[in-house]
Amino acid sequence: MSFHEVRFPTDLSFGASGGPERRTEIVTLANGHEVRNAPWAHARRRYDAGMGMRSLDDLEVVIAFFEARAGQLHGFRWKDWTDFKSCPASQVIDPMDQVIATGDGAATSFPLVKNYRSGEQTYIRPIVKPVAGSVRVAVDGTELFAPDFSVDPATGLLTLASAPQEGAEVTAGYAFDVPVRFDTDAITTSVTGFEAGEVPSIPVVEVRI
Repeated sequence: MSFHEVRFPTDLSFGASGGPERRTEIVTLANGHEVRNAPWAHARRRYDAGMGMRSLDDLEVVIAFFEARAGQLHGFRWKDWTDFKSCPASQVIDPMDQVIATGDGAATSFPLVKNYRSGEQTYIRPIVKPVAGSVRVAVDGTELFAPDFSVDPATGLLTLASAPQEGAEVTAGYAFDVPVRFDTDAITTSVTGFEAGEVPSIPVVEVRI
C-alpha cells in the first residue's frame, strides 16, 4: 500500500467529526434470541474533514493536500483530537502509560499498543503511527533513553538494545496518529455555497497497515 508519512493539517482536523466504527453481524433466531458475530478484530475509524473548514483559504489547503495524495490513492496521517495519546488528553505522556509486553529474556522488539479498559474487558489496539520523538519507554519501572531503545515511526515497532529479563514489564507512553486515506475521489463545493455556510463533505477512512 502506498502511504505518505505526512499529517493532515492539525488545525483543520481539530474541527472534524468522526470516530471508531465496528462491524457486527446479527442473526435473529426464530425464538427471538440473537447470534452476534464480529468479523473485525479492530475498529475502523471514519472522519469528515469538511467539518474543519472555516474559510476558503482552509478549503484551498485541503484541495492541495487532496491533490498531492491523488485522491484515494495514497494514505496519510490523521490526528484524532479525541484519542491521540497513550494517556488521557489532559495528562502528560509518561513512560508507564501502557503495558505493551512482558519480557521473556530473549525478545527485543515489541509493537506499540494501547489498552482500552471498561469493567473486566480490555481491548488492545495496535499503534502503528507513533509521533516521532514522542515515545517514552520504561522496563520494570526504569525509564530508558537513546540509544537503549529506538522506535520506527512508520510501523510502531519498538526495539530495545537488550532483552528485558523474564517477567519484566515493558511500558511506553506516546502520541500517535491514525493511518487514513480519503474515502472519495471528488471534492465538490462552490464559493457561494461555502460563503453561505455550506460545508463540503470530505470523508476520510482508516486503513490497515
